[in-house]
Amino acid sequence: MADALVMALEANFCRVQLDQPGPGGVQQLLCVRRTRLGKTGQQICVGDRVRVEGIDWPEARAAIAALEPRRSLLERPAVANCSRVVVVVALAQPQLDPLQLTRFLLTAERTGVDVDVVLTKADLLSEPEQAQWRDRLKAWGYQPHLLSAHSGAGVEALREHLAQPGIAVLCGPSGVGKSSLLNALVPELALRVSAVSGRLQRGRHTTRHVELFPLAPGALLADSPGFNRPDLPADPAALAVLFPEIRERLGDGGCRFKNCLHQGDPGCVVGSSWDRHPLYLHCLAAAQQQAAREPRLRSSADAAGLKQRGHREEPVLDQRLRTQSRRRRRQSDHEEP
Repeated sequence: MADALVMALEANFCRVQLDQPGPGGVQQLLCVRRTRLGKTGQQICVGDRVRVEGIDWPEARAAIAALEPRRSLLERPAVANCSRVVVVVALAQPQLDPLQLTRFLLTAERTGVDVDVVLTKADLLSEPEQAQWRDRLKAWGYQPHLLSAHSGAGVEALREHLAQPGIAVLCGPSGVGKSSLLNALVPELALRVSAVSGRLQRGRHTTRHVELFPLAPGALLADSPGFNRPDLPADPAALAVLFPEIRERLGDGGCRFKNCLHQGDPGCVVGSSWDRHPLYLHCLAAAQQQAAREPRLRSSADAAGLKQRGHREEPVLDQRLRTQSRRRRRQSDHEEP
């Protein structure tokens, strides 16, 4: 067996990078997954540490036999063991939406790792407009990186920032320039890029899957498909701690009300005099509506005869339709007099 890192998922295969090169200098293998991993609900993600067996060195093929424990998991896009989440949004074309940016930041904060904000297409805004967004993001609790992949401004500073050992994940809406940013950071990649839709001002999907790319020794960068509607936490009470502004206001003491949702009620230490308070209320209302729907969805799934296996639901097979295994049939034959 050998230890490896999952670099990409390609159809039904996983491409892994070996910790130690094999015979002939083989460094990457194309792997299938053992059936027992799926049966036990173990889903393999890019960034997972795995153990491979049955290696065919001439063909560079193998099978993933075991999955090592994860340190972190970004659920969308699904990347394991990331040490930094980089939320990438455009300042223009498409226009920056503070609510959409907030929802991406909440997704990133849920991982518990460091979160960065990159504002692309800065060359399309004036210097005062750039300074306004920089100051606004600082008030949110982030130190944004403003750059232009077209002119190269700010790219080198971001490359130095991301050159630390670990996995950094680029995530954000479609059309904000993630692939263009990767091409600027790692020019030899030459990833395909696409223009923003002129009529709808929406991005077009050019990245179809998550893949890790080497940026510096020990530093990997993950590109991911864009999406426009990040998920909210299932528990509305878990929303507040994902806002750096609320964490700062709560400090060490916390709010005087244990069940306070920080909606601006009298006596709440968080208050409402901060920029993202209306966005927080919007997300809180959406999370509460989502939580109210989930019990009904679970009861519907139970009524439909579904069971949870890992991260997916499967139909429960009627016992009368189950076939007896060959082993059980042989045992029954031996038990008969």
